[in-house]
Amino acid sequence: MTAEKMFSPREASKVLGISYATLKLWIYKGKLRTIKTAGGHHRIPESQLDKFLHSASDKGEVATKRTGFRNISGRNQLIGRVTDIKISGLIAQVSLSIGGQHITSIVTSDAVREMRLKVGDKAAALIKSTEVMILRA
Repeated sequence: MTAEKMFSPREASKVLGISYATLKLWIYKGKLRTIKTAGGHHRIPESQLDKFLHSASDKGEVATKRTGFRNISGRNQLIGRVTDIKISGLIAQVSLSIGGQHITSIVTSDAVREMRLKVGDKAAALIKSTEVMILRA
């Protein structure tokens, strides 16, 4: 089992798209769980950030909320983090962690290569009818 990636408060604030001051406030109020280093510095586990990725783009106008993603008609975009990629021949299985839940999509292996998806990348699952597509953030 691999160790979970840890972020400094400044790195975490950039990932979530919030100010450093807001992130520190969340830490002090207990909204965000951290681990303290031997020197007393806060480190945030990646799993804690995943809980807030969906709300990172909830503020503002629709056009600004969807920056980084393609402008498409599908509104069911769930933002999360890539947790697993399995490539076998022409297809690939991509798993995302979204707010503590996992969603898996079967896409072409070419699509994964074109998007240069890696485990740990921020991505969105686009859900349309019975299909789930992956968009790189």
